[in-house]
Amino acid sequence: MTAYESPAKLNLALLVEPPRSDGYHPLQSLVQTIEWIDRLDVEEAEEDRFEVDGADLDPEDNLVLRSVRALRDRSFVPPLDIRLAKHIPQGAGLGGGSSNAAATLLASSELARLPRSTADEIAPSIGSDVPLFLIGGTMLVTGVGDVVDSQLPLTGFSVAVAVPPFELATADVYRRWDELEGPIGEVGSPARLPPPLRGGIPIRNDLTPAAIAIESELADFMADLRARWGTPVMMTGSGSGCFAFFPDPDEATGAAASVSDMCRATRGLSLRPAGVQRLT
Repeated sequence: MTAYESPAKLNLALLVEPPRSDGYHPLQSLVQTIEWIDRLDVEEAEEDRFEVDGADLDPEDNLVLRSVRALRDRSFVPPLDIRLAKHIPQGAGLGGGSSNAAATLLASSELARLPRSTADEIAPSIGSDVPLFLIGGTMLVTGVGDVVDSQLPLTGFSVAVAVPPFELATADVYRRWDELEGPIGEVGSPARLPPPLRGGIPIRNDLTPAAIAIESELADFMADLRARWGTPVMMTGSGSGCFAFFPDPDEATGAAASVSDMCRATRGLSLRPAGVQRLT
C-alpha cells in the first residue's frame, strides 16, 4: 500500500469579482499550502474498497470516488483499496476535500501507469481548488480558480489556524456575497503583516462579510481571537476557519493552544512548500 500526503491550504488573500454569465466568480487569490495533513493509502485490489477514518463522508458520492470515476472515464484503472485518514476539518475553508481529490488523482494515475498530465487535465472538472493541490507551495490563483501560477516561496513566518464549532458551505457564502452586492473585505495595516506579504496583492478576504452575514457568531469568534492573540485575524476561503501570522512555529503553536477552548480544531503550522505528495 502506497501512502500520500494531502495538505490543507490557506487563502492569504481572496479578491472576488461579480459572477460571470455562467455563475462562476472570477477571483484573485494568494494561496499557501500548510502542514496540516490528511493521509491517503492506496493499493491495487480485487475489488474497489473505500474507508474513511475521522470524518463522515457519503460512501457513494464524495470527491475521492468522483476522482476515480473521472479517471476511469479516460483510461483503465484497476480496482483500488483506498483508505483516507482525515485530520483537516471540514467546512472550514481549508480545502481538505479538494486536496483529497488531488491525492486520489495522483495515486490512481500512478497505479494505472498514466502520465502525470492526466491528473492535471482532470483536476479542474472535480473542483476549482483541486488543481492547486497538485502544485502546492505559494501560488497565485486567478480565473475562476482554474489558473494556478507558482510564486517565490514565502518564508520567515508561521500561522496559527483556529476553526470554530460551526461550518460554512462555500456555495451559501458566495450566494450571500452576491445578495450583498459584492462587499470588499477589510484590509489591515501593512505594518502588521509579515514583510514578504507587504506591497503585493491586497491581503484581504472579500467573502468575510458574507460569511458573517450567514453566521453572526463568526464576527464574535474573530474578535475573541484578535483579543487573545493581539494580532490581526483573517478568514480562509469561504470560512469558517481563521488564522493569524506569527514569527515562528513555537509562537504559532502556543497561540493555537491558547484558544483551544473555543475551537473544534486549532493548530500552529509551518508553511508547506509542496502540494500532495507520495511518501517514500
